Parts: sequence; structure tokens; C-alpha cells
Amino acid sequence: MKKILFIALILTFLGFLLYWGTEMYQFAGGVKEGAQRLQQFKLTKEIQNGDIIFQTSKSSQSKAIQLATNSRYSHMGIIYEIDEQLFVFEAIQPVKLTPFNKWVNRGENGHYVIKRLRNSNEILTQATLKKMKQVGEKFKGKNYDLYFEWSDDKIYCSELVWKIYKEAAHIEIGELEQLSDFDLSNKIVQSKMKERYGNKIPMDEKVISPAEMFESDKLITVFQN
Repeated sequence: MKKILFIALILTFLGFLLYWGTEMYQFAGGVKEGAQRLQQFKLTKEIQNGDIIFQTSKSSQSKAIQLATNSRYSHMGIIYEIDEQLFVFEAIQPVKLTPFNKWVNRGENGHYVIKRLRNSNEILTQATLKKMKQVGEKFKGKNYDLYFEWSDDKIYCSELVWKIYKEAAHIEIGELEQLSDFDLSNKIVQSKMKERYGNKIPMDEKVISPAEMFESDKLITVFQN
């Protein structure tokens, strides 16, 4: 009888621990989700449609991009507010709108920087923003361009943002470069180039990098975490 009571007490205690652990896990998840909602609410008050966001991607090519461009940042997109929710229009696979929090969580350590045109109040009118979204629709669903070619068949992240601003707002954010302008001396960069191009690297290919756009004097930093 004592043995049965002892087993019953143990099972009761274990059941309590399981219940308590489940409740605490759900509570922690709720706190995290609530914090993200609060942050997004605050950001919604600071962010403007058309702002440009940068992060360090965790993709297999990110380190090579960072080394070749001497920059911390390897991925970017355009922020839009839709139905009071923030989204990032980006070129991944494929080009699409990504919920803001999902986009941030995909980056290294959740770090990001948001920039804006210096004279955005004059340039980014409702008509211009509408045009930007229309231009973006041309690229939506297209494949990511692993070869960084200057065409509209496929497209990469900085190319997408640059072309949308160029066509819709007539603004060139950053100077166009060639692959030969990058620092290709690191072995990580050389390995990635070999993987992509073999022995025929298109050194004169026209390109625009996240680093070049990040450093543009046409942008100002409005938020970073």
C-alpha cells in the first residue's frame, strides 16, 4: 500500500512539473510574441513606406559578399506598410513580400539598419510609392540571380531595390560598379566565384552591391537595433 501511495505521489509531482513547464513555455512564447508586436508598433510610427532595410544574411554566399565589398551587410529590401503591418519586399528565392519580423529573424543576430532618402518627404509622394509598387510587381515571383547579371530575367537583392528607385523615383542610390571593382583577393571569395563562374568570371559585369547603397550619401540612417 505504501509503495502504491509513493508511486502515486511521484506521478502527481511529475504531472505538476510537466504542467508548470508547459505553462512557462507558453508564457515565454507569449512574452516574446508580445515584445515583437510592441516593437513593430513602435517601428510603424517611425518607419515610412519606401524605407530601405539592411541586414547580414546567413546564406552560404553572405561571407563572400561581405569580404568582396568590405561591408558588414549582405542583404537588403524595401519596407512597405500594408494593412498596418510591416513587410519587406526582397529578392530571395523567389522575389516576394516577407513579414517584417520574419525578415529580421532570418538575419544574423536579428540585427538590421533602416535608411531613408534625405529628401524623402519631397520625393516619396503617394504617387511615387504607388509607382514603386507597380515596378516591383514586374519582378515579383522571379528567381533570385545567383550570377549577379544586369538583366531583368532574374534579380538579386540590391539590384531589385536600385532598379525600383531608379524607374519609379528617378533616383540612383549608389554608383554602379563592375565585378572587377570588388576585393576578390580572399580565398572565400575566390572559391565562391569559382563555384559560380568556373574559369570564366565576367569581370566587366555591371553590378550594384548592398555596401554601395548602404554608403550612399543620398540615404540617412533612421533606425538600427
